[in-house]
Amino acid sequence: MSYDDWCNIMTASQIPPTDTLTLPEAVAKPAPTEAESLKQDIIQRARELGFDLVRFTTAEPFPDTRRVLEERINAGLLSGLGWFNMERARVAGDARNLMPSVKTIVSLGISYLSEGEYQPSRPGDPRGRVARYAWGVDYHDLFKDRLKALHSYVQERLGRPVEARTLVDTARIVDRAVARRAGMGWYGKNTNLLNRHYGSWLLLGELLLDVELPPDQPVRTHCGSCALCMPACPTGALIAPGVLDNNRCISYLTIELRGPIPRELRPLVGDWVFGCDICQEVCPVNRKATPGNHPELSPQAGIGPSPSLVELLDMSEEEFRERFRHSPVKRAKWAGIRRNAAVALGNICDPATVPPLIRALNGEPALVRGHAAWALGRIGGTDAEAALRARYSIEPDEWVREEIASALAELGAAMQHTHGEVIKDDHATNTRHAC
Repeated sequence: MSYDDWCNIMTASQIPPTDTLTLPEAVAKPAPTEAESLKQDIIQRARELGFDLVRFTTAEPFPDTRRVLEERINAGLLSGLGWFNMERARVAGDARNLMPSVKTIVSLGISYLSEGEYQPSRPGDPRGRVARYAWGVDYHDLFKDRLKALHSYVQERLGRPVEARTLVDTARIVDRAVARRAGMGWYGKNTNLLNRHYGSWLLLGELLLDVELPPDQPVRTHCGSCALCMPACPTGALIAPGVLDNNRCISYLTIELRGPIPRELRPLVGDWVFGCDICQEVCPVNRKATPGNHPELSPQAGIGPSPSLVELLDMSEEEFRERFRHSPVKRAKWAGIRRNAAVALGNICDPATVPPLIRALNGEPALVRGHAAWALGRIGGTDAEAALRARYSIEPDEWVREEIASALAELGAAMQHTHGEVIKDDHATNTRHAC
């Protein structure tokens, strides 16, 4: 999905330019009492539309946010995201780079905490785990429609065209920084925004307006001495309070990463196939969080918390597109979600999953073949070993051949090259799984 699909600038092109309209001066810049009244009306309408939190801040720059982003980029903590560069940090530091006429940023939040539990894996029925925000429909569409409706209301309320821009997640602005300054919450040590009532189970978005409205004040709450989230991260991605090494984060590895998951990190991914909630699940604030009331985000509306790993692995590209066209899971791509399923199967180590992994080993694309080989090496058995040996003899992709050799090394097997020499694998991990 393109950037413009998510971030729509609405300049009321279907109505006459403002310089041709005879509008009272007071409409362009409401008096303080009128501004406060308009703010309260916007809050009420936003809640009617389904937003749980509504806060306001000015359009002043975010210099600290820009500085931190530049520091993270220079430190290589965002190196896996090629699009997150210095130019993006510069743009994100000032909303006026997105809409020069902006005077107020309305920060909005929707709680995605809903009823539902993870279904444990059982022999013959291995299950993966999906981050809670992706259990239902794609929140981008949900948010976007509601933001457009709120913009329409502001225009109706003022009786004039209002320049606005709707921003949802992928826009070049730091949602958490806006929400924090608008008083929606504070930064947790896991880098998420925490709210007293809803915890960090929040989807965030913004409505930029060319109307000046009274801003809200930031909250002074913080996490104090609590640091439960940091040691809970399986991959050690939280390297300091509020500092995330994106390259080690399970959410990055299972969603944004387009290539192979580093071999040393695969055992640490566990059974997560899309995102990860561990650093949120251990947070005391989240344990007391109030659930939202949004059926669209419930498990019944989408993939749910625990999809079948074999179904994901066996899924065709057409089936993937059809099943996930209205789900955030489509972000991982067909090859990515099947790669993730293979890794999860390798960590669960159910011998009953050897046949579907062999099918993946002999299918497309190479990214899935390589991770299927790794999983077969973890599970082991005569069928797995025979399939790995057979595939090695015909595999055209060098990286996949390395993965097969590593898998055979995990099994303690020696493989003979066509010329007779023993293949030695220098890439084998020292991490073994007791299957």
